[in-house]
Amino acid sequence: MSNLSTRHHPLRIAHRGVSSRAVENSLRAFRLAVENPWGPCDGIELDIHSTRDGEFVVHHDPALPSGLRIAESTLDELRQEPLADGSPIPTLPEAMAASGGLRLYIEVKGLDPRWDGALLAIIRADARPERCQLHAFDHRVTARLSVQAPEVTLGVLSASYPLDPVRPVLAAGARVLWQEAGLIDGALVEACAAAGVEVIAWTVNDAAQAARLAGLGVAGLCGNWPERLGGEA
Repeated sequence: MSNLSTRHHPLRIAHRGVSSRAVENSLRAFRLAVENPWGPCDGIELDIHSTRDGEFVVHHDPALPSGLRIAESTLDELRQEPLADGSPIPTLPEAMAASGGLRLYIEVKGLDPRWDGALLAIIRADARPERCQLHAFDHRVTARLSVQAPEVTLGVLSASYPLDPVRPVLAAGARVLWQEAGLIDGALVEACAAAGVEVIAWTVNDAAQAARLAGLGVAGLCGNWPERLGGEA
């Protein structure tokens, strides 16, 4: 069991970095989470895809705006198309280096099974690998990774209200449920807590909603405006 819920307030997680003030999933967005003068951040959420040549880039969609598909492209090819701020698409190691030691919540958007070991090697090479968590909508990914890396905290995402919120988490080898914020209620949080499963809410961009979720006992709040997630500096 991780120590997320031992805090007096849910962890404040910058969604794709401070994406309200910088291009999402950019190195600047991650650095702003570290420097953030608007409100403290405990962690950064980001999205990754594996490339054709076994690298990992930070990007939400499976293709770049030009239509270049990440899984079918090499890192060099992807680097030819800059982000909206003119910077190159970041690699996972670059994002980790820019995170300033904050917790990292890495959503695995696309992962060719051939590169499972390469991803885990990057996590294990970090100075504090325990700060890195992996989560995915595809429960097959977390199930695979749980066998190969039982020491890594894993999570699954849900955008619907699960009749049994615990079973799919544990079946996927995970310990954290990333639940769409508007679907979280006391019954869901209590059921998860009884089974040792933590709940992280996404995407929380309203201070009143953040306060409601904190009162329910969620472990983390993930949003674009960290200053709206409440808590003390």
